Amino acid sequence: MKLLSLSDFKRPKRTRSVRFKLLAIALLPTLVILPLLLGMMMVRWNSKFDALLTSKVSGDLTIAHQYFTHILENTGEQIESLGQSVAFRSVLTSENRDEVDALLAERQRELGLDFLYMIDKTDQSSDTNGEGGWPVVASAFSGQSSTGIDIFSNTDLAAISPDLAARARLDLIETPNAVPTARNAETRGMVVHSASHITLPSGGEAALVGGILLNQNLAFIDTINDLVYRQSSLPEGSQGTATLFLDDVRVSTNVRLFADRRALGTRVSSVVRKAVLEDGKVWLDRAFVVSDWYISAYEPIIDSYGKRVGMLYVGFLEAPFAQTKYESLLILIGAFLFVAALSVPIFLRWARGIFKPLERMTNTIGRVESGDFSARTNLNQVHDEISLVAEHLDDLLDQVQERDKRLRAWNDQLNARVDARTRELRDANQALETTTKQLIMSEKLAAIGEITAGVAHEINNPVAVIQGNLDVLREILGDHVRLADTEIRLIDEQVNRINLIVTKLLQFAKPEEYAGFVERHSVGQVIDDCLPLVAHLLGRAEIEVIREQTSTRLVLMNRTELQQVLVNLMVNALHAMPVRGTLTLIDADADRDGKPGILITVRDTGSGMDADVLNRIFDPFYTTKRREGTGLGLSITKTLIDRQSGALNVQSKPGEGTTFTIWLPEVN
Repeated sequence: MKLLSLSDFKRPKRTRSVRFKLLAIALLPTLVILPLLLGMMMVRWNSKFDALLTSKVSGDLTIAHQYFTHILENTGEQIESLGQSVAFRSVLTSENRDEVDALLAERQRELGLDFLYMIDKTDQSSDTNGEGGWPVVASAFSGQSSTGIDIFSNTDLAAISPDLAARARLDLIETPNAVPTARNAETRGMVVHSASHITLPSGGEAALVGGILLNQNLAFIDTINDLVYRQSSLPEGSQGTATLFLDDVRVSTNVRLFADRRALGTRVSSVVRKAVLEDGKVWLDRAFVVSDWYISAYEPIIDSYGKRVGMLYVGFLEAPFAQTKYESLLILIGAFLFVAALSVPIFLRWARGIFKPLERMTNTIGRVESGDFSARTNLNQVHDEISLVAEHLDDLLDQVQERDKRLRAWNDQLNARVDARTRELRDANQALETTTKQLIMSEKLAAIGEITAGVAHEINNPVAVIQGNLDVLREILGDHVRLADTEIRLIDEQVNRINLIVTKLLQFAKPEEYAGFVERHSVGQVIDDCLPLVAHLLGRAEIEVIREQTSTRLVLMNRTELQQVLVNLMVNALHAMPVRGTLTLIDADADRDGKPGILITVRDTGSGMDADVLNRIFDPFYTTKRREGTGLGLSITKTLIDRQSGALNVQSKPGEGTTFTIWLPEVN
């Protein structure tokens, strides 16, 4: 009887221990929530930082735009003031064109203009410069002074001054990310174009026209850069830049290709060109300028016709600000790691003070479930709720151990009683089975003996009649018996043979009547006597009998019992060879465990047996001969051999035949 233990009632173990829950509670704020908040803060700070940079470059563009507008307004005011000045009116009154041209040339130098001239309205159509076609000139002839940006062709510039045409020309430099172009030079000029209305002394109308060529006007662009990016307005390492674009070509810039060469003739990227020149938007974002990334601002420049003809750009180098962001990020990460390195061990120590006792209690329960009822937590620490639970657990385990001892004692007593009763029942059952087998065997053998004895007596009667009639025949024939002497002798021999077979059959069937007492026998002679009993089976098939007799020792055994053993083995061997085969019978002297004896071998070349059959052939009533056998032959044979303190063994393999060996001790 099995005694149930705690392990029989245990619940399935959870896959997650309290250690991980406590560690999660302790470390979640520091290692998860805080990094998430820090990441969110960094993302927001980065976006705000970028927005601040964008706001700054937008303000820088506003300043540059205001200065650019101021240049336009100032140029227009200067030309208009010149047209209204006393000196100019005096020269006009003299109607001396040379004096007018000399005054205009002098004032052109003073005002810093690249060209300044006067044109009559009557000469407008014949003007080779095509000035009459410019909107600012047309506005001046209509009585309204006007200033704007115009794009002069190289021919127009050359008509004014060959120097202007030469200054306007720029060789294009191949630029990454720019829109592909077949041009190799920019010959047009971007001009601040201004015209003021003049009334001639004769009552006619004219226009005073002047302008500034912005191509390669480095003073103009450097002034914008100085205004926008004053000293110390950018962090160390950064650099402010300003550029004036004609279409997408840098015609005036302080962006450097090399230390001593400006990036004149380079072109803006296709992305910026599309957004500003084609879509008319203001660009406020990072952009790749020549060789570096800049926080950039671009706005379109509109000419007097209302077309987008160029761009005004300001920007500063992004790298120092990016480095500042990365340094700030590293500082924050370093500060977080420093705080985590200080706080996490403290949190872990506090958590360990909780889960260590719990794990100890879990291990104790596990040992108890495994059968170790002496396991205890034995916590020696400050008394708290967990230690109180551990003490209660130890008390409960003490009670469980005591009850387990009592239950095991009762279980041992009950098991002992059950085992004793089981042994008694088993012994009784074995005795009953043995008695039943013996009874069945006795009944079977008795029936076989009765049948065999009856058959033998029935055979003896006709044999006696034959023998008697044969004797009468000899008396009747008298001397003539010699004529059939051979035939009569053969009949006598066959009748004697029948008597011999019947006698041996009676000895085999009823040994108690014919066998006599136990006596010494030669095994070889007994084997030879058994052969006539199986002669009818030998004639059924082509069986070759091999007989080897070398034994010299005698055995003490009932002759008929030994005969019964040998005949049974021979019959089984012959049944295993229904068509043809070889039956080998050997007797030889052999020792076993130091005792002298005789070894008898009965070998056939029949079908053989597998392991399952070999394990059961000595069981009573087990047979492979479903119609002919009773299953008692080998069981009786083994019983008879065991009773003589002998040994019966068998070896067999399917298709290779079977060999039975009998060892019997020598008679003393």
